[in-house]
Amino acid sequence: MIRTIAATAAAALLLAADPAAAATAKKTDLTVSYLADAGYAAAVKLRCDPAGGAHPKKAQACRSLARIGGDPARLRPAAMMCTMEYAPITAQVKGTWQGRRVDWSHKFGNRCDMNRTTGVLTAF
Repeated sequence: MIRTIAATAAAALLLAADPAAAATAKKTDLTVSYLADAGYAAAVKLRCDPAGGAHPKKAQACRSLARIGGDPARLRPAAMMCTMEYAPITAQVKGTWQGRRVDWSHKFGNRCDMNRTTGVLTAF
Protein backbone atom coordinates (compact mmCIF):
# COMPACT_ATOMS: atom_id res chain seq x y z
CA MET A 1 0.00 0.00 0.00
CA ILE A 2 2.74 2.46 0.98
CA ARG A 3 4.74 1.54 -2.15
CA THR A 4 1.66 2.18 -4.31
CA ILE A 5 1.12 5.59 -2.72
CA ALA A 6 4.81 6.46 -3.11
CA ALA A 7 4.82 5.35 -6.76
CA THR A 8 1.63 7.31 -7.46
CA ALA A 9 3.07 10.41 -5.78
CA ALA A 10 6.32 10.11 -7.76
CA ALA A 11 4.39 9.76 -11.02
CA ALA A 12 2.24 12.77 -10.15
CA LEU A 13 5.37 14.84 -9.47
CA LEU A 14 6.87 13.86 -12.81
CA LEU A 15 3.67 14.73 -14.66
CA ALA A 16 3.38 18.05 -12.83
CA ALA A 17 7.00 18.92 -13.61
CA ASP A 18 6.72 18.00 -17.29
CA PRO A 19 4.58 21.00 -18.43
CA ALA A 20 6.99 23.37 -16.71
CA ALA A 21 9.94 21.69 -18.41
CA ALA A 22 8.13 21.84 -21.74
CA ALA A 23 7.40 25.55 -21.29
CA THR A 24 11.05 26.23 -20.49
CA ALA A 25 12.17 24.14 -23.46
CA LYS A 26 10.02 26.25 -25.80
CA LYS A 27 11.38 29.57 -24.53
CA THR A 28 12.41 32.17 -27.10
CA ASP A 29 14.70 34.91 -25.84
CA LEU A 30 16.99 36.55 -28.38
CA THR A 31 19.31 39.51 -28.63
CA VAL A 32 19.29 40.99 -32.14
CA SER A 33 22.07 43.45 -32.89
CA TYR A 34 24.17 45.08 -35.56
CA LEU A 35 27.55 46.75 -35.52
CA ALA A 36 28.86 48.84 -38.38
CA ASP A 37 32.56 49.21 -39.07
CA ALA A 38 31.81 52.95 -39.16
CA GLY A 39 31.15 52.79 -35.41
CA TYR A 40 27.39 52.82 -34.93
CA ALA A 41 25.59 49.93 -33.29
CA ALA A 42 22.22 48.91 -31.88
CA ALA A 43 20.78 45.95 -30.01
CA VAL A 44 17.33 44.90 -28.81
CA LYS A 45 15.81 41.97 -26.94
CA LEU A 46 13.19 39.91 -28.74
CA ARG A 47 10.93 37.34 -27.11
CA CYS A 48 8.30 35.30 -28.93
CA ASP A 49 5.25 33.28 -27.82
CA PRO A 50 4.07 35.82 -26.81
CA ALA A 51 5.96 38.58 -28.62
CA GLY A 52 7.84 40.85 -26.25
CA GLY A 53 11.06 42.71 -25.64
CA ALA A 54 12.25 46.08 -26.87
CA HIS A 55 12.12 45.27 -30.61
CA PRO A 56 9.82 47.90 -32.20
CA LYS A 57 8.28 45.35 -34.59
CA LYS A 58 8.35 42.33 -32.28
CA ALA A 59 5.30 40.50 -33.67
CA GLN A 60 6.49 40.81 -37.28
CA ALA A 61 10.05 39.81 -36.31
CA CYS A 62 8.73 36.72 -34.50
CA ARG A 63 6.63 35.76 -37.53
CA SER A 64 9.65 36.25 -39.80
CA LEU A 65 11.75 33.94 -37.62
CA ALA A 66 8.93 31.39 -37.39
CA ARG A 67 8.83 31.13 -41.20
CA ILE A 68 12.49 30.03 -41.21
CA GLY A 69 12.31 27.81 -38.14
CA GLY A 70 14.19 30.32 -36.01
CA ASP A 71 17.36 29.87 -38.08
CA PRO A 72 18.68 33.24 -39.35
CA ALA A 73 21.10 31.37 -41.65
CA ARG A 74 18.01 30.52 -43.74
CA LEU A 75 17.27 34.21 -44.43
CA ARG A 76 17.34 35.06 -48.14
CA PRO A 77 17.70 38.53 -49.72
CA ALA A 78 14.54 40.23 -50.95
CA ALA A 79 14.36 41.22 -54.62
CA MET A 80 15.48 44.83 -54.22
CA MET A 81 18.45 46.82 -55.45
CA CYS A 82 21.21 48.13 -53.21
CA THR A 83 24.12 50.40 -54.04
CA MET A 84 27.55 48.83 -54.25
CA GLU A 85 29.09 51.14 -51.63
CA TYR A 86 31.29 49.33 -49.13
CA ALA A 87 30.24 50.17 -45.59
CA PRO A 88 30.46 46.84 -43.71
CA ILE A 89 27.91 46.02 -41.04
CA THR A 90 27.57 42.82 -39.01
CA ALA A 91 24.19 41.51 -37.89
CA GLN A 92 23.90 39.06 -34.99
CA VAL A 93 21.13 36.99 -33.44
CA LYS A 94 22.01 35.21 -30.20
CA GLY A 95 19.96 33.42 -27.56
CA THR A 96 17.33 30.70 -27.72
CA TRP A 97 14.54 29.99 -30.23
CA GLN A 98 11.91 27.63 -28.82
CA GLY A 99 14.53 26.17 -26.51
CA ARG A 100 17.22 25.75 -29.21
CA ARG A 101 20.44 27.73 -29.05
CA VAL A 102 20.88 30.40 -31.73
CA ASP A 103 24.28 31.96 -32.42
CA TRP A 104 24.27 33.58 -35.86
CA SER A 105 26.41 36.37 -37.24
CA HIS A 106 26.84 37.66 -40.78
CA LYS A 107 28.84 40.56 -42.23
CA PHE A 108 27.08 42.47 -45.01
CA GLY A 109 28.58 44.92 -47.50
CA ASN A 110 26.34 47.77 -46.33
CA ARG A 111 23.16 48.51 -44.40
CA CYS A 112 20.91 48.17 -47.45
CA ASP A 113 22.34 44.71 -48.09
CA MET A 114 21.68 43.80 -44.44
CA ASN A 115 18.12 45.16 -44.54
CA ARG A 116 17.18 43.36 -47.76
CA THR A 117 18.30 40.08 -46.19
CA THR A 118 17.23 40.43 -42.56
CA GLY A 119 14.10 42.49 -43.25
CA VAL A 120 12.07 43.37 -40.17
CA LEU A 121 14.46 41.45 -37.91
CA THR A 122 16.97 44.33 -37.88
CA ALA A 123 14.43 47.13 -38.41
CA PHE A 124 15.31 49.15 -35.30
